[in-house]
Amino acid sequence: MTAVKRTAQDIIIRPVITERSTDNLTQRKYTFRVMKDANKIEIAKAIEELFGGVKVEKVNTMNVRGKKRRQGRTEGYTAAWKKAIVTLKEGSKTIEFFDGMV
Repeated sequence: MTAVKRTAQDIIIRPVITERSTDNLTQRKYTFRVMKDANKIEIAKAIEELFGGVKVEKVNTMNVRGKKRRQGRTEGYTAAWKKAIVTLKEGSKTIEFFDGMV
């Protein structure tokens, strides 16, 4: 069986911008929505590849369950997804995308 090579753009889907995630920026913690089957090592390498000069200290991941939603009589769930909180090393460069939000 051949393993499919995933690029950094495949692993990191988009940043998560909430009040809590912007508060964590002062502690060098950045939040991203990632692929459901990506592991911490793949996420750390993808962040370092996408944002040059950034050094990842640690990665915390969590699976976010879908919320129950109703549309009239019909009920369903929104899609479940995976969230990664990436902590950068002390001397590391910041991620420019988030610089204007602090």
